[in-house]
Amino acid sequence: MPSACSTTPTPLPRVTGAYLQPAIDAAAAQGVDTRALAAGAGLDRLALDPLPEALPARDYIALLDAGARLCRDPHFGLHVGERVRLGTYSVYGGVLLACANFGQALELTQRYEQLAHDLGRSQLGLDGMLAHYTWISRFPQASRHLVESVFAGIRVFGSWLAGEPLAPRAVAFAHACETGTGEYERVLGVVPRFDAPAHVATLDAALLAMPVANADVGLYPVLQQHAERLLRERTLASASACAGIVDQVRAAVLRNLAHDPVRLAGIAADLGMSARTLQRKLSDAGASFQQVLDEARHGLAMDYLRQEGLSLLDVAFLLGFREQSAFTHAFREWSGMNPGAWRERALGRA
Repeated sequence: MPSACSTTPTPLPRVTGAYLQPAIDAAAAQGVDTRALAAGAGLDRLALDPLPEALPARDYIALLDAGARLCRDPHFGLHVGERVRLGTYSVYGGVLLACANFGQALELTQRYEQLAHDLGRSQLGLDGMLAHYTWISRFPQASRHLVESVFAGIRVFGSWLAGEPLAPRAVAFAHACETGTGEYERVLGVVPRFDAPAHVATLDAALLAMPVANADVGLYPVLQQHAERLLRERTLASASACAGIVDQVRAAVLRNLAHDPVRLAGIAADLGMSARTLQRKLSDAGASFQQVLDEARHGLAMDYLRQEGLSLLDVAFLLGFREQSAFTHAFREWSGMNPGAWRERALGRA
């Protein structure tokens, strides 16, 4: 039978108030105040004054478009990213500041960026001497300003963490080039490739071992515990009986991982709907079944790997992989490194 709450709307993706600030600052620098910006996005003129605790993600995207239009700024997204500060990323910005190196910072970005926004998710992969940072937008139909603000912000924040300007080897955007490339080169450090298959920044893999300048690694355990607590609270808040479809699927995946092959059809049946209906509901929520499955497995994998009593084969079994090699390949895709190496570093042995 369908869940009693299967018709409950999925909780709206949101952006924290702190993450809004760079857009407000970028508009103000060009003479557009918060009331005009809010009105231009179709919001109440006082929606940003005072700064809200959070704002629906679609309203944030509307703010970016309104800022570009009102400021007559074709590079508004880049200029929003330039105004990113430590506080922009909420609690997890402090965690990144306490990381020992950039590899750890990028790894934790994948886990904690949802504390700042639900706009998309980061992935890091290694390919020989190169590292590829991919950002998967939850709103692929949004204007280019969203993705460009994210990549500009990452470059600005990364340079701040390093204590010196950093530039990627290459940047690729899935959208078309609508303006000249000079401002891209100034802000991003390179001229991007456009109409690419995905939004990707390519870095020298050696950069991952680069120390975070002035990192207070002694604070890391405290800050990480705080971030983990917020993450748990956020998960619990959305895991009620009337949770959104993404949370319902995640909960069903977690129930079935250790004892049944996790397939779309099986999870759909567990939730009392057809596979096609489940795919549609997930798509409406800006997600896919594979994405939910991968995120659930990745989160559990990191928890299991911190338990020294579990072998890699045990972890693979608990995550529903038939072979350890399949788990190793998947974990490398998620984290950019083998699970054994990740465990050594997580346990402070690397």
